[in-house]
Amino acid sequence: MGSCNATAQVKMAGEFDAFEAKMKNAGLSDAAIAAFKKNYDQLIAGVTGMVPEVDIDSASGLPSLLDLPSVSPADAKSLLSQTAVLKLNGGLGTSMGLEKAKSLLVVKDGKTFLDLIAEQVKHMRASYGSNVIFTLMNSFSTSEDTRAFLQEKHPDLLQEPLIELLQNMSPKVDAATSAPASYPQQPDMEWCPPGHGDIYPSLLGSGMLDRLLDQGIKYLFVSNSDNLGATLDLDLLSYFAASGKAFLMEVCERTAADKKGGHLCVRRADGRLMLRESAMCPDEDKKAFEDIEKHRYFNTNNLWVSLPALQATLAACGGALPLPLIKNKKTVNPRDGASAPVFQLETAMGSAIECFDNSGAIVVPRSRFAPVKTCSDLFVLRSDVYRIAEDATIAVIPELLPATKGAPPAVPLVKLDDKHYKLVDQLESLAPAVPSLKGASAVTVKGAVKFAAGVVLKGEVVVEAVGGGVGELAAGEYSGSVKVGEAAGVSA
Repeated sequence: MGSCNATAQVKMAGEFDAFEAKMKNAGLSDAAIAAFKKNYDQLIAGVTGMVPEVDIDSASGLPSLLDLPSVSPADAKSLLSQTAVLKLNGGLGTSMGLEKAKSLLVVKDGKTFLDLIAEQVKHMRASYGSNVIFTLMNSFSTSEDTRAFLQEKHPDLLQEPLIELLQNMSPKVDAATSAPASYPQQPDMEWCPPGHGDIYPSLLGSGMLDRLLDQGIKYLFVSNSDNLGATLDLDLLSYFAASGKAFLMEVCERTAADKKGGHLCVRRADGRLMLRESAMCPDEDKKAFEDIEKHRYFNTNNLWVSLPALQATLAACGGALPLPLIKNKKTVNPRDGASAPVFQLETAMGSAIECFDNSGAIVVPRSRFAPVKTCSDLFVLRSDVYRIAEDATIAVIPELLPATKGAPPAVPLVKLDDKHYKLVDQLESLAPAVPSLKGASAVTVKGAVKFAAGVVLKGEVVVEAVGGGVGELAAGEYSGSVKVGEAAGVSA
């Protein structure tokens, strides 16, 4: 993978015509079909995607955001006029029990992810007098809800011509026949999201790439809508523009908590940067994979893309980047384990780092990677550890910021009991008032603990509901081991 000329021409065991006809009938673009065909070719060819340790070197010598010079206001205004911000907004947050776009979840002070993102864009426009373009990449699952929310809360944004980029759909592949999956009872289930690597064919096939370039837009900043740390950093924008790079990935240093996740590395065959995920690592190399001193960096999914370079590379690749395949084994009806086994073919947008001749990476503080993936994350975000700054960014309160530049802030590590706090409605039932955490270093909650208003947690705290029911923690200050519930002698 990594260059168009190196992409093997494989002979498919099955006919691709049925997939092409199905996708055309659904109104999908030639770019979407070309991208799916690249994935399907890999599936049929049995490409494993394995990357053994002997084939890679560690990524090293990366620049740091903390060392970049500050851009002048005049230069910032000029750069912003050539920049678009795109937020990936296709996820439903089903793992947290949500049924609408995850970005519509209230995260702090009555504001949703999307409220804060919209206010950040408006603040930057007002501050620099530059109408930076803002786009949401919605999926067929999130478009309607997102547009309705914008109509109610931010109607000015909804009127902008480039506000929405609609993600493509991919046909599910019957695992037994390699033909298009069929499910006449619910035909919608024959389709699946193609992963966020679909951003590239979506930009091309929708015509948005050409429209952006026609408006003089050169630089695209892409990030996940649930990562409120991923703001449009002007010093980073200035660095990217001056670097002349086609693609720049923000990476963070791995810690012991990140050792199971993927990492950035350098492919020895051609010297290109690439991502290696855990599924790409042979069993015998797991120890090296998890060595955070050897492989120091992980992808934040905050990406900077040169649109002229993307246009040229897509043209050279026949309209589809050669991204590594992610093959997910599912059933055609995910709620029915007895339904036919299928493959969902996906790609990741960060893996495009290997598709350009002059890609790069830059080390950023952990504050730029603050996604809300669990209710434990949301619990901390809603607490007094964070505040909404004047520019609508989420910031750690000043007293928790480190004295040393670049050191992580003293945000407490929180682990809520998944049996009782996995879903947002469970969290909101048990923690309608999130306790004060600014004096806490670590918080563990076991069982169903209901937090009353006025709870203050200090230092390392373990709160446990005993007796099998809901234990209420009354207002007051707590540290160490705390047991609540009738069996603990505290009224539930």
